[in-house]
Amino acid sequence: MGCFGFLKSMMFLFNGIIFLAGAAILGVGIWVKVDSGSVLSFLQSTQGAPGELGQVLNVGYLLIAVGAVLLILGFLGCCGAIKESRCMLLLFFIIILIVFIAEVAGAIVLLVFKPQAENLIKQMGGEVVKSIRNDYGKNKDITGLWNTTMTTLKCCGFNNYTDFTDSYFVKNTSSYPDQCCNRVPCIKDTAFNSVGLSLSMFIPLIKFACFLIFLSYRLAFKYHQLSSICLFPQTIPGCFPALKKLVDDNAVIIIAVALGIAVLELVAMIVSMILYCRIGSKA
Repeated sequence: MGCFGFLKSMMFLFNGIIFLAGAAILGVGIWVKVDSGSVLSFLQSTQGAPGELGQVLNVGYLLIAVGAVLLILGFLGCCGAIKESRCMLLLFFIIILIVFIAEVAGAIVLLVFKPQAENLIKQMGGEVVKSIRNDYGKNKDITGLWNTTMTTLKCCGFNNYTDFTDSYFVKNTSSYPDQCCNRVPCIKDTAFNSVGLSLSMFIPLIKFACFLIFLSYRLAFKYHQLSSICLFPQTIPGCFPALKKLVDDNAVIIIAVALGIAVLELVAMIVSMILYCRIGSKA
């Protein structure tokens, strides 16, 4: 097997996997949208499954779109390599190139306009908070979406627990969502003093002890290592700060994955063009 045959085989194998993955994702997406009742009953029958799992039904269209794109890419790559079709290989190259350009443009915009994007999201936060106060506890979809988000990110509201103050939910239940507190009942004072233990009576003593520790070991410790113990009261963070922190903490992993995908796309484009040119020279 020469270099040309090896590239054809790898192209077929790689895109065959993409084709099968796309078919599976597309099938799941169609099943979720067409037979949502069965999906919901299946999720609810899972032992220990939270009620918010029903929100999975909302990603059906995304699964269909992703599955369709992968299915088309896999088909073009497989058939283009095996049938030695220049048209299919060219279409495969164009689709990959469009996706690659969109990813690069998105990355550049994100890096250059990151501060502006954060400010824009903060400005949009006013509408989000308004939605929380008007619809949380009233609209089933919005309530489930926020419950899932707050449970997953261990956060409360968009900014913090104050987003629920004077909301429809608080007015009707006289309490905040359980995610906003480390102990129950989740009322305003509990949400403000969510430190995980009922230590309010010992807070002055703990502050004084931490101050003494800081003075004694100021050369061995940095202040931020003690701040998590000493700065009471603490509140559960909002979902926007929690999400921002999650992205910042995993920035290296996100960049590595993005670079890995970009490399695979470049390799796919290079191989498709090599096959395209070789098939043209043979013709």
